[in-house]
Parts: sequence; C-alpha cells; structure tokens
Amino acid sequence: MTGLHQDTSITRRRALAVTGGTVAAGGLAAAGYQAAFADTGTTTATTTGTTLGTTAGASASASAGSTAGACMTLMTSVTEGPYHLDGALVRKDITEGKSGVPLTLRLTVVDATDGCTPVAGAAVEIWHCDAWGYYSGYTTANPGGSAPAESEDGSTANDGTYLRGYQIANANGVVKFETIFPGWYTPRTCHIHLKVHTGGQKEDGTYEGGKVNHTGQLFFPDEVAEEIFALEPYAKHTGSYTVLADDMVYDGGGASSGLLTLKSVHKADPSKGYKASLTLGVDPDAENTGAGGGGGGGTPPGGAPTGAPPSGAPTASASS
Repeated sequence: MTGLHQDTSITRRRALAVTGGTVAAGGLAAAGYQAAFADTGTTTATTTGTTLGTTAGASASASAGSTAGACMTLMTSVTEGPYHLDGALVRKDITEGKSGVPLTLRLTVVDATDGCTPVAGAAVEIWHCDAWGYYSGYTTANPGGSAPAESEDGSTANDGTYLRGYQIANANGVVKFETIFPGWYTPRTCHIHLKVHTGGQKEDGTYEGGKVNHTGQLFFPDEVAEEIFALEPYAKHTGSYTVLADDMVYDGGGASSGLLTLKSVHKADPSKGYKASLTLGVDPDAENTGAGGGGGGGTPPGGAPTGAPPSGAPTASASS
C-alpha cells in the first residue's frame, strides 16, 4: 500500500493551491474506531492553506486567492482510478439521499499558464465513495474490512449515479458541490476524484465534448478523517484505514498534492459538516484523461466487478 505513482508523460507540473479556513480538529473519535488508526503511525497534516505569493494570514477568499500574488506551477495528473463512469449529471447536489457528514466543496479553476486567470466555463467533474466505501456503478465491490452491504443503507439513491456530478465554472472560475464526507476502501485513504474539462458543453443533462485538462484527487487530513469515521453511518465500516503517509497516490506534498483545507460548520460538533476549498491550477491547452497506465489511482478492492456497470448507470460520453 506504499509507493508513489505519477504520470511521467506530463512534462509540466500542476499545483493545487488551497484556499479556505482552518480545520477544527476534535477529540470525538470513538474508542472502537481508533484501533483502525492505531498501528499506522502518527501523521501530522498541514491544514491551513496559503495561495502561492501570499502570506499565511492572507485572505482565504477563493476568488481573491485565484488572482492575487504569483501563480502556482502545474502538477502532474494521476490516473482516474478504477471507478470512473462516463455521463455524470450536471448538478450541484450529488448526494441523492446518501447519508453522511455534509461536505460543501468549493473549487476554483485558474489558468496556471496565464497569471492564474479564471477559466470560466470549465466543467469540473467529481466522484467518490459513500460512507461505507461503495461507489455508484460498482455497488457489489467489497470495500475491505467489515461493512454492511451497500443496499442496507436505506437510501433511495440511484445505484448508477450517486455521488457523481459536474458543475460548470462561473465567470470567476468557481464551482460548488454539496455532497458528503467520503468513506474509505482498502487500500486507499479517504479521497475524492476529479477531472477538469474544457471546450465542451452541457447536453442532455451531462457534459459533452471538449477535452480533459487535468485528472486528480483531493485528500483529507488524517485527524479529521478519524473524527468523522467514528460517527454514524461511517462507524459501521470497520477495519484498517490507510493514513495519508501510507497511501499509494498521495505524495506528502500538502496543498500542492491535493490536501484540502477544511473549515468546520460547527466547531464542537463535526457531524454538522465541513466546508472545503481548493484552487486548481490547470493548463487549458494540455490534455490528460487519466485513463490507463501510470499515475496511481488505486487498485480496486477485492470483489470489484469486471463487467459493465448495472443497468441505469449513465452511458453518455462525458468527454472526447
């Protein structure tokens, strides 16, 4: 579960500069779940982000952070991982009734080759697992450890579309998603996948055409993940959780490697949720779909299906 995987075919580096608040780390982790972290060592994650060219006390505004100071460099993309599906829906709320700790994700897309000017009209696509480690389209894949079957969550979510979606960037390059804090599966740490698309357009409820400029992953500080996974419904998934230092994709670079800065909605009650913000520095002329070969992304857990997604999963091409 160790080792770093990067796509060496990309010659320019992309950086993800975090903007946003600070994490309110709590001590609410239940004793039963702490065992999942006990033998993995202690990891200290930097959870206050600073946009390059600014000081640590600078404004955390995503719109201001994307244009002030020196522009970030480019970070190498990673592969999309085993659970991408074409044809995700354009929508702000991707939960479909899936239960979990609320997460508001604000992302700002800027052109790192042109002074960090906003990339208006960019389509940001995200997808991640539910509280027990299951992805839509692959709900029979065993997430590792011990977890109830995905069908036992009691939601009415569509098994082919939940926790997947696009948003189109506004004039400031900003998109916002309403989702839940992701769970985990063996052997990966908690993460969110993303792609940045340009040149296409919204059609039939999804995003068609254009090209993928960046394929990446977003990560969460260990202490926040431990706190969240002690809560319901996450606590029903037990086992050995992979911390950031042992993840096969996260390379320890903090914000430049996709580590999100979080701000708690209610400092004393993590169940109320978090807000996360990140600035994505991309090259609109580059192309990296993240599909196939190098760059990490994580192997599927045991039992992952090898056939087509179930009927009802989106099939329209989301990029070309």
